[in-house]
Amino acid sequence: MRLSAIPGYPSFHFALLFFTLFLTPLCFRSLLYSPLFSRRLHLQRLSHEFLHQNLRDGADAMQHFQRMMSSSSTLPPNVSVPCIHRPTGSLHPSHASGDTPLVITVITTRRRPEYHYLLQVAHGFLKRLSECGQDCANFQLFICNVDPIPSAHADACLLSHLLPSVMHHLNEQLAEAPNRFEQEKQDYAFCLSRTLDAYSPDYVLLVEDDAVPFTDIFSAFFHLVHVRFPQEPLGGGLYAKFYHPERLQGYLNPEPMRIVEWIGLGGLAGLVLSWLYKVIFPKQRFSLWMFVAFAVYAMLLAELAGRHYLLELRRLSPALYNVVPVTECCTPAMLFSKDSARRTLGYLEEMQCKPGYAKDIALYKELRKRGEWAWALEPNLVKHVGMFSTLRGSYEDEEPLLL
Repeated sequence: MRLSAIPGYPSFHFALLFFTLFLTPLCFRSLLYSPLFSRRLHLQRLSHEFLHQNLRDGADAMQHFQRMMSSSSTLPPNVSVPCIHRPTGSLHPSHASGDTPLVITVITTRRRPEYHYLLQVAHGFLKRLSECGQDCANFQLFICNVDPIPSAHADACLLSHLLPSVMHHLNEQLAEAPNRFEQEKQDYAFCLSRTLDAYSPDYVLLVEDDAVPFTDIFSAFFHLVHVRFPQEPLGGGLYAKFYHPERLQGYLNPEPMRIVEWIGLGGLAGLVLSWLYKVIFPKQRFSLWMFVAFAVYAMLLAELAGRHYLLELRRLSPALYNVVPVTECCTPAMLFSKDSARRTLGYLEEMQCKPGYAKDIALYKELRKRGEWAWALEPNLVKHVGMFSTLRGSYEDEEPLLL
């Protein structure tokens, strides 16, 4: 056999194709959510860029609300304002009292003040509501200040003059929780309960104050409640989760549905690549091993690049969003129906949170114990902008979280 004939053999083509996988560390090491991401080379730079963008966004949001405040108050700009207690109200003066399809409740406590996380989130939701137009005319934005010293939370005090708001710790006689995790659960339950009492909405989106909404959040919400689950709110589920950490979105995770999705991706890519191979090399015959080789190659490439980046392609249309059984971690954005919110309040009252058993884990275990279910939407509908944990110490001692 002449050496010049070797490049014409399929085995050579596929050996060359799989050799390209050895180049992926060079191609993907700068992708934050790739398993091949190089922390040593890129984490410090990306963290620096992330924090600086956060500072700019926080400053922009602060200026926006100061302009709103100055147009409706005699106070000069850049002056701290006292908190006020305004538990109900409408974002739209012309809004007549009646049905409220959705209330977005932002749970907030003091964080690093220079980032203005709460103002970023509120500004983001007001922009999304404005873009949504008449379809979201009856939606409400509600601020729930759960800081131990409400008047010390300057950003929440500013918003209390502009948006409906409530404070948890106004009564100094409240019993102190035994630990931070139990306190967080009690604050969460308080905000959910006060939202239901104030508005009795069809749905409640409970959002933490470092979760900025993406532009498609309301189109995805409408598709979820009107198309995916038109008969029964959330399909009878306890909640729908709008965020899951990107670093936990890979295919090689315990969630069985991701394995099915991964195999399906490989099968589709295998057919497409086999067809392209036949177009480029018309003399080669289609075979099962050719299809399998292409499918395995596509699956490996997808996992090494990062599933997160493939999920982002689903933003082309709400119909492409994944609605999958819920996973355990994290509560930056949770959607409840009116009935499921009341069930959740009952469950939260019965459980005791502690280190290693935070409210997200407790709710997930409660689902399994009671034979209930919940959902998660993919890709994420909010961006987690907080790099500082409020559960790792007082806000002055917050530690940076890994991206």
